[in-house]
Amino acid sequence: MQADYVIVGAGSAGCAMAYRLSEAGRSVIVIEHGGTDAGPLIQMPAALSYPMNMTRYDWGYMTEPEPHLGGRRLVAPRGKVIGGSSSINGMVYVRGHARDFDHWRDSGAEGWGYADILPYYKRMESWDDGGHGGDPAWRGTDGPMHVSRGPRKNPLFHAFVEAGRQAGYPVTPDYNGEQQEGFGAFEQTVHKGRRWSAANAYLKPALKRENCTIVRGLAEKIVIKDGRATGVQLKRGGKSEVIGARAEVIIAASAFNSPKLLMLSGIGPAAHLAEHGIDVVADRQGVGQNLQDHLEMYIQYASKLPITLYKHWNLFSKALIGAQWLFTKTGLGASNNFESCAFIRSQAGVEYPDIQYHFLPIAVRYDGKTAAEGHGFQAHTGPMRSTSRGAVTLKSADPSEAPRILFNYMSQEKDWEDFRRCIRLTREIFAQEAFAPYVKHEIQPGAGAQSDDELNDVIREHAESAYHPCGTCKMGRMDDAMAVVDPHCRVIGVEGLRVADSSIFPRITNGNLNGPSVMTGEKASDHILGRAPLAAANEAPWVNPDWKTQQR
Repeated sequence: MQADYVIVGAGSAGCAMAYRLSEAGRSVIVIEHGGTDAGPLIQMPAALSYPMNMTRYDWGYMTEPEPHLGGRRLVAPRGKVIGGSSSINGMVYVRGHARDFDHWRDSGAEGWGYADILPYYKRMESWDDGGHGGDPAWRGTDGPMHVSRGPRKNPLFHAFVEAGRQAGYPVTPDYNGEQQEGFGAFEQTVHKGRRWSAANAYLKPALKRENCTIVRGLAEKIVIKDGRATGVQLKRGGKSEVIGARAEVIIAASAFNSPKLLMLSGIGPAAHLAEHGIDVVADRQGVGQNLQDHLEMYIQYASKLPITLYKHWNLFSKALIGAQWLFTKTGLGASNNFESCAFIRSQAGVEYPDIQYHFLPIAVRYDGKTAAEGHGFQAHTGPMRSTSRGAVTLKSADPSEAPRILFNYMSQEKDWEDFRRCIRLTREIFAQEAFAPYVKHEIQPGAGAQSDDELNDVIREHAESAYHPCGTCKMGRMDDAMAVVDPHCRVIGVEGLRVADSSIFPRITNGNLNGPSVMTGEKASDHILGRAPLAAANEAPWVNPDWKTQQR
């Protein structure tokens, strides 16, 4: 078997590249270890906590004991299914702030500034504001990736935005448009009541073309001859075989599996590869390093009124919601129920938002466990730009073994200051008049936790990953010793090999990573095809003019 391009990983970026490369007439084989995404647990937006916790759809990775979180091992889900993590994620759509991408450009990812990437966001989107406002000039209208807003019928969604306004923050009509900073409606990758994963948006249409096929199996290593990638060694049905790439091999296997596959193929820190008896093809110190994530906590409150989603947290109600969704694709099942959000700056002197809020009208954890109090609501929050860095390394040279993942969360003193500030700013928002009819008492952290030490204890015990791993195959200048790929996504030191997924982000963006990952696949496609990039945008994003002196 061979094709012009072999893509490893049918995730957010891989699906977008399969679509664009096959659209251009090139032959494409996509390698994916996971299976089908058919069935209501993936396709029904409200069922999001199920696939994330199912071994059938998830690689099932865990971190090493995190030294600054009391030695806890955290779950680190990644999608093992068509669509990758876009098939098991929370469907939240955030482009990231303009300054995030300007930082990429300034740190060596030439051509990835906001003006360069905005046209790709427009190309990929089909945006539906649902009549809630926002400026269409900043958005795309006919791309494969449908983005919509939830119905926001629950009064708590409006209370959250109003509380933000009362606390002195701006309200933004579209955080993915001109002004990210402020409170407003959340956007989701949901279309006609279904999860609009990268598989639904890109891969399934691509597979209808004769020049695009998918092969199931575990990628064991990249085959490299005379310094050039020529194919992928794949294990399926208990046997290893090689799928040949006439033009290039493209790795889009996640922030965990992309560096793992590079290292198994002899590309990585030479001393680490030698420990595992792997012959060095290219000594790249940055492979697996620079691992980043968002850590967050659920700030939970008990509700005075029985208006939260808790009233549906029983088998009978879930069955009714499921039935309504199955037959009509409407109702509570048709939203991820993250329908209001905020992006704020933690203090004066911070140029653009470094705190994000996901608001949810129920007090519940990602694993589906509700708060003992019953009716409640919560905001997920945490610092967006932690300076802590971790690493993905090999446990062994066996491709079937999970990589070793250590985020090294909260390893910087500033992380603790920032996290405590997040909690205190959140409490202030929930103390506003808009929440007076609803707030009964604080569940988590709990009113007893006030001092720095008390809050630190709560963070150490309860902080969770937001599941936004990235950065392990950093994009940068050719002369940057820690860069793994150049700004055209080419692996430095090997011909015919690229990496394009969230692993190439030089620094984490200040929001959820599905949007930037799909955009990366879109932009990488033009580099792979040798096309001139889309013309740079002229739009000037809003930055608070008083950011140097005011927090809001």
